[in-house]
Amino acid sequence: MPEDLRPQIPLTRDATRAFNIACEEIEGYEADDIIATLACQARDLGGRVTIISSDKDLMQLVGDGVEMLDAMKNRRIDVDGVREKFGVDPGRVVDVQALAGDSVDNIPGAPGIGIKTAALLINEFGSLEELLDRAEEITQPKRRETLIEKREQIEMSKRLVQLDCKTPLDFTLDDLEVRDPDPDMLLGFLAEMEFRTLSKRIADALGKDAPVIPEPTAQAAEDAPKAPDWPGIEPEAYTRVSDMATLDGWIATIRAQGFVAIDTETTSLNEMQADLVGISLATAPGTACYIPLGHKDGASDDLFGSDTLASGQLPMQDVLDALKPVLEDDAILKIGQNMKYDAKIFAGHGLKIAPIDDTMLMSYALHAGEHGHGMDTLSERYLSHDPIPIKSLLGSGKSAITFDRVPLDEAVKYAAEDADITLRLWHIFKPQLHRARVTTVYETLERPLVPVLARMERHGVKVDRETLRAMSGKFAQKMAGLESEIHELAGRSFNVGSPKQLGEILFDEMGLDGGKKGKTGAYATGADVLEDLATEHELPARVLDWRQLSKLKSTYTDALQDHIDPDTGRVHTSYVQTGANTGRLASTDPNLQNIPVRSEEGRRIREAFVAEPGNLLVSLDYSQIELRILAHVAQIDSLKQAFRDGQDIHAMTASEMFNVPMDEMTPEVRRQAKAINFGVIYGISGFGLARNLRIPRSEAQGFIDRYFERFPGIKDYMDETVSFAKEHGHVQTLFGRKIHTPEISAKGPRAGFARRAAINAPIQGSAADIIRRAMIRMPAAIEGLPCKMLLQVHDELIFEVAEDSIGRLIEVARDVMQGAADPAVHLEVPLVVDAGQGANWAKAH
Repeated sequence: MPEDLRPQIPLTRDATRAFNIACEEIEGYEADDIIATLACQARDLGGRVTIISSDKDLMQLVGDGVEMLDAMKNRRIDVDGVREKFGVDPGRVVDVQALAGDSVDNIPGAPGIGIKTAALLINEFGSLEELLDRAEEITQPKRRETLIEKREQIEMSKRLVQLDCKTPLDFTLDDLEVRDPDPDMLLGFLAEMEFRTLSKRIADALGKDAPVIPEPTAQAAEDAPKAPDWPGIEPEAYTRVSDMATLDGWIATIRAQGFVAIDTETTSLNEMQADLVGISLATAPGTACYIPLGHKDGASDDLFGSDTLASGQLPMQDVLDALKPVLEDDAILKIGQNMKYDAKIFAGHGLKIAPIDDTMLMSYALHAGEHGHGMDTLSERYLSHDPIPIKSLLGSGKSAITFDRVPLDEAVKYAAEDADITLRLWHIFKPQLHRARVTTVYETLERPLVPVLARMERHGVKVDRETLRAMSGKFAQKMAGLESEIHELAGRSFNVGSPKQLGEILFDEMGLDGGKKGKTGAYATGADVLEDLATEHELPARVLDWRQLSKLKSTYTDALQDHIDPDTGRVHTSYVQTGANTGRLASTDPNLQNIPVRSEEGRRIREAFVAEPGNLLVSLDYSQIELRILAHVAQIDSLKQAFRDGQDIHAMTASEMFNVPMDEMTPEVRRQAKAINFGVIYGISGFGLARNLRIPRSEAQGFIDRYFERFPGIKDYMDETVSFAKEHGHVQTLFGRKIHTPEISAKGPRAGFARRAAINAPIQGSAADIIRRAMIRMPAAIEGLPCKMLLQVHDELIFEVAEDSIGRLIEVARDVMQGAADPAVHLEVPLVVDAGQGANWAKAH
């Protein structure tokens, strides 16, 4: 039970009794069994019974005068409703549940058998007992083996799921009749709970005087999470801390209340190179301070001032020593906006900051897909306040300064305002997490990932500069060769990197179809245009190859050299938790997730990522995780079984679609099936598939039509997902993450994009949630092993490990990754993780 819910249970009882509603409990018995017993008693007496619940266990009771009412959906559930849910009559629901299990209630069931398969088996054999007795007749080997080997577990599951209609009750149905509340008792309870409006309304209805409820104290009003009750955001009122006695007073306040908003000011956004300049604190809305530590004296003849510390600042080490017990105290919550950055800054000074709350991540859990999650955006949206812009202090361009050159008075206003805004946002967002039902997402997928990512980023990955230089030279040579080939195809020389000149060649001189001019009068020659033309002519295909090499050279082999940290010799990427609406992490400065792996040149870039001497890199990669999730959510039995049997899923799809026997499968047919498999996940159109496979659009659309005919569950999933998005304004992952879909009802070109995004989000988001869960569990699992987790690239984790511990690392990490969905979600297909190892990333992948 969540700790926040535990103290509310007694209040729930008190409220029920105050309204004089029957509230019965029996120690040692579940409510389901008490409800079942009462329902059976009433039914046997000839009564009509309505069970107000959506609990699927209670569906065993439906029929013969018993129905259910799902009050959340205002939907009645009768025998037909049970059949729709479970595929069997109510009397056999318990058999289906025994097979399918329930991870939420710790019912193990039969591994690999979901509700639909369970229903098929029960309908075929008549009962669970008959099925288990005749399990040898099952033709599918794995299912037969499961039913035989797990018989005791399945029988135990049935005993756990079966409701007890003979629970000994110390009360009767007559004790449950509706009664009027006792006015004094009810009004006394409402007064105690300080429900002013409700107290007055009920007192008026009862003809009684409303109880006198005192107004909240000034302190209570200040603490209430309502922006209008707070003092205004006034930077002039913030405090500058310049003596230890004042700092000690702030620390005493923090210890007394158990939380503080905190922010750091530094000289750079690169945490590995940034110098700490100051720390800001906020203890209540409007009460914030700034502790300057590294500001430089501005008196100098040169542009940047002197390197002498400005007066009126405390020694940095004294301040850090004083704050260390607070930062590392488990009983004091540290609140920040993008707390990972501050955690890395403090880690550079030997300080661990925990526990934390992060308003950026709270906003992300609440509002992914609705708006951005930066402080300025959140302040404007939720506090109606425009924060002081950083450019007003630092300037821009060549004349920009670093924060240590900002005058102290201006720095106090800016830095303390950040902490104040952060604390106000926390007061707003914290209760919203529960109301929006995303507390679990924040507490299990967002907050605990922060220290994991911070450690990964600080450790970094070693990159060989000489390998990058050699690759840059080879790419330049290959680009020159492609330019010659392109000029020959065009019949003359031109600047391949000029979109204007390329457009004139393609559409004016060569006369290719599809030329469209923009506002400047030049033809459009983007990748989408060239990919369409590449199906008709060689020249655009070669230009695409040239552009890819040019991008690899400029973005990676050249730029990565600049990202090698001079102190560590490693590249330290930064992961953005809020970078994608679906929960996928985004890698920045540099982006290590977009290195192409489909081309030989892209794969070769990974050769520059190497292990330290005595170590190797190990890659663990989820195999086709999004297709597995699709098979699960869309309930596609053939795909689920193929995954359970370890089949080549692309070959199986090709065989199903094109009626080609598996032993006669050609690489080309398999490649087409693979493109369709992955394309469908992203809601690909015939237009998009034609571009990917470089085939005519009509042929591509035929592939997609055939795919939906063969696997109708996918189309059903798509339609249901879009319908859900339109009704609720969001879609959800298997783990409860909400991805908002504000444009799902848009018209025109945006409609197609919004629909595809909504269809893909639950699948991609569930995959992202699974690897997040694995990453959060990984540090504890590999503790003691001589290894580090270095990188996450979508479905892949990269480790650096001592050579003599590789086998153990693979065993441990694979177990964590393959079990990452449990126990929150019982996937009906297994998760499979492929492992590789090598001196560099290319060999390990």
